[in-house]
Amino acid sequence: MKRLTRIAGGLALALVLLLLVVRVVGLERRDYHPGLWLTGEVVTTPVLDWSVVPDNGLMALQSREWFLPPLAHSVTTAYTIVNNKLYVPSLYAAGLQFPIARHWNKNVDRDPHVRLKIGQKLYDVVFARVTDPTEYEMLRQSFVTRSPDLGSPGLHFNFFRAESESGTSQR
Repeated sequence: MKRLTRIAGGLALALVLLLLVVRVVGLERRDYHPGLWLTGEVVTTPVLDWSVVPDNGLMALQSREWFLPPLAHSVTTAYTIVNNKLYVPSLYAAGLQFPIARHWNKNVDRDPHVRLKIGQKLYDVVFARVTDPTEYEMLRQSFVTRSPDLGSPGLHFNFFRAESESGTSQR
């Protein structure tokens, strides 16, 4: 019994040490493969005007795992700036339900506090799901105009608006 306890303790200690090392090095997402924590320079002042970043592009998004909040989950996703506000789309095919079909959407639905990485800068924000029909249609048209194939029947969007997080980073 002592031997089994020592083995279990050793495995637990090894797991804790592994998680500490991973937390320090980040294990960021690569291209379109998900990762864990994002690394970079944290922007501590609230961003009220997103015109400081390129209008459209790809960025990294880090959310907290719904099943284990201290664990991070990061993905690559698109974003757009409209009226100096940053929006992130989440595209769903027919029959797929929000937030079930996207892992990061489940995380954001549970906890809207996310970290965005644009270039080498990290921004801590709170996501607000766009529910206003006028705002939604404006954003949908913006994406469909840029990529007409996104207007295919059966595809539907969910949009998130990045809003400033009060206080400093807690990640």
